[in-house]
Amino acid sequence: MSALTVSDRFHNRTARVAVVGLGYVGLPLAAVLADSGYEVVGIDLDQTKVEAVNQGRSYIADVDDADLLAQASRLRATSDYAVLGQCDAVSICLPTPLDPEGQPDVSAILASGQEIARFLHPGLVVVLESTSYPGTTTELLLPRLEAAAQPQGWRVGEEFHVAFSPERVDPGRTDWTIQTTPKIVAGVTESCLAAVQAYYGPVFETLVPVSSPSAAEMAKLFENTFRFVNISLVNELLLMCDRLELDCREVLDAAATKPFGFTRFTPGPGVGGPCIPVDPYFLAWKMKSIDAEARFIELAGQINAEMPRYWVQKVQDALNDAGKPVKGSRILVLGAAYKPDVADARESPVIDILQRLLQKGAQARYHDPYILSLTEMGVPLTAVADLEEEVQKADCVVIATAHTVYDWASIAQGAALLVDTGFVAKRSS
Repeated sequence: MSALTVSDRFHNRTARVAVVGLGYVGLPLAAVLADSGYEVVGIDLDQTKVEAVNQGRSYIADVDDADLLAQASRLRATSDYAVLGQCDAVSICLPTPLDPEGQPDVSAILASGQEIARFLHPGLVVVLESTSYPGTTTELLLPRLEAAAQPQGWRVGEEFHVAFSPERVDPGRTDWTIQTTPKIVAGVTESCLAAVQAYYGPVFETLVPVSSPSAAEMAKLFENTFRFVNISLVNELLLMCDRLELDCREVLDAAATKPFGFTRFTPGPGVGGPCIPVDPYFLAWKMKSIDAEARFIELAGQINAEMPRYWVQKVQDALNDAGKPVKGSRILVLGAAYKPDVADARESPVIDILQRLLQKGAQARYHDPYILSLTEMGVPLTAVADLEEEVQKADCVVIATAHTVYDWASIAQGAALLVDTGFVAKRSS
């Protein structure tokens, strides 16, 4: 089936499309695809998610129940890949974590690719959105689809199309949405590129075509590596200023007055979330596989990994100056999420801070309006209920995640000792 015919189906909004994986990336994508007029079916092996979507209940902060209910006639969910037999396109939005050895775990992509291959048919457009190393689309996903297509004589770029378009979701962000953020697209062939442009063109305001899936995969990894490395750099600035007895905030404020050639980053407890601490290591792994190095990534990882230890030492120093030991002291950590205003503690450096405080014998507590328990994250704590009372009782308060709901001026005034990992209280004073 030609790219022109594919284009007609999407242009006329008569296409039926699927989204595999209804998590932080997949559910918002499914919602905007439905909002754009497509008939959408979400595929997820987690039956609780399937039931929630079909009942109009969202479990993702960036998708309201009202959004799902408004699209109820165009969006439904299932655990059965067989629906792909009636679909014109499918977007794969599955997690790609690191395994315990620090290597990319693409098992979910491989398993999904096998399922999609079972229902491959002429005209189907397959788009991988999951972040992975350069070569994933063409070296892992494509061969599985081609193996299913070969007996029928189907060829990629003719009877079916394969593309890569990396997700750029930033949970909690409101100034840039899925639809307004420029969308990188790349096809295995020129016809595949035309197909994914036809599919996503009616949905996203700006498409950014690049020459190959590997180039798009590399662009996505570099975006997050840029942030990873610069967070490390500003954290190292903090360490250097500390040793030189300089005010890091003053230095940053001065540097940020330069109107060109400077991007401001702010120190903190480290890096967290499902992307920034993980994605750069996909690139580092890929370079090792070809006997090369990603030296900035490795060094940045070492610096960021040390930040929780640094801040626990700062807590210990503050208590020592007040004549108190860490052991037995009541320490309140504010914020457990990996970034402000999100209900997500995945890879949060605050987990490490709390674990270190507990290991030192501190009476560690935490408060986070979005994260009510950390037991599943390996920390035997639940969030305290009365923030004001806990601030008053704490020997030391640690500002870890700058949720905007906090009254920082009041907290700074009420705390006996305050350790501020990101200049939050100082900015508010």
